Amino acid sequence: MSPPWHSLLETTQLEAQLQAWQTANPNQQLLALLAESDSDKLQQLQTSCLHLGIALAGGIFPRLLGEQGFLNNGAWLLPHADACKPALLRVNPEHGVASTARQMATRVEQMLQHWPAKQGKPTLFMIFDGMLPDIASILDELYLQLADQVFYGGVNAGSESFQPIDCLFDQYQTLGHGVLCLLLPGSTNPVLNHGYPMPAQCMTATATASNRIFQIDWKPAFTAYQDIVKQQFGAELTRDNFYSFGVHFPLGIMLANQQVLIRIPVALEDDGSVFCVGEVPENAMLIMLQAPQSPGTQCVDNLLGTLRQRHGDISNQPLLTFYCAGRNMHFGPAALAEIRLLQANSQALPLLGALTLGEIGSLQEWGYPLFHNASIICSLWKQS
Repeated sequence: MSPPWHSLLETTQLEAQLQAWQTANPNQQLLALLAESDSDKLQQLQTSCLHLGIALAGGIFPRLLGEQGFLNNGAWLLPHADACKPALLRVNPEHGVASTARQMATRVEQMLQHWPAKQGKPTLFMIFDGMLPDIASILDELYLQLADQVFYGGVNAGSESFQPIDCLFDQYQTLGHGVLCLLLPGSTNPVLNHGYPMPAQCMTATATASNRIFQIDWKPAFTAYQDIVKQQFGAELTRDNFYSFGVHFPLGIMLANQQVLIRIPVALEDDGSVFCVGEVPENAMLIMLQAPQSPGTQCVDNLLGTLRQRHGDISNQPLLTFYCAGRNMHFGPAALAEIRLLQANSQALPLLGALTLGEIGSLQEWGYPLFHNASIICSLWKQS
């Protein structure tokens, strides 16, 4: 299996580059992670793959990650075995989450019929359009239908501006409001962590609808959020600074096992409701988190510790890494230092990935798929 590579998608070189790769590696397909700033080059990539008969699938992300940090241009091209064709599905939110989950489950079960039994249980890796409103609920319904036939992982594609774009593609089409489903080896089952400390005080989301919180402890959500930020952290939150403040003071959803799902507030509606990345269930127990001033080493240490526990020595192997865009906004230059720490301590070859608008993974190896914010998610890109 050929290793992933970063391409600048130059028109004069791209098709020759792909043809040389295909000749050396027949019967493989490509997963592409494309930088948002080069989205105008996607058509050339699709055309080249069509000409050469290469199965292509992928997503557009705010920026890419590499060994030295952020990459503003080009695409990561990740070869993988031609066992099952990816499924690119258009999602109509008006049809409801149960319909979407059934649509996904039907296609995944068709793909599972072609999965080689000798490779064991696969990982269902999903790339959603980050503008879909009910991803966590879709995952709930999907698990009811697929259960433990697969491991679960994935990310959200899209623009860091949180404006809608067509961010999912294969060699034939580009679309928004959709999901890309791939079956990958079980070794790509992802590990994720956020490393944020947990305070003691809890609140209740007393009125919500999907990603919007209308009330916290029976108060208008924005008023309650303002009060809590000022009370716990002494910070003055206003409508003008809300967008820049949300990444520093995310909300956490308390789970039964004392685990915390992070939800980053990204918009304030005219009615005072707060819009988050990811759903907040009504009557969920909430905590106000203050992201640490610097990431420290705990998150990276936990990620690498779990990866080594599962796979042994992970050095000199490709490490697929997605880093939450909200986490990057909060930590600023320290985010770059955290990525470099991950590279140095893992000795990955290469470290590759992208900024993402949400992360999907289980809190245990055999666990339930959950939608996360503010996390780092890593997979070994082992294709055998």
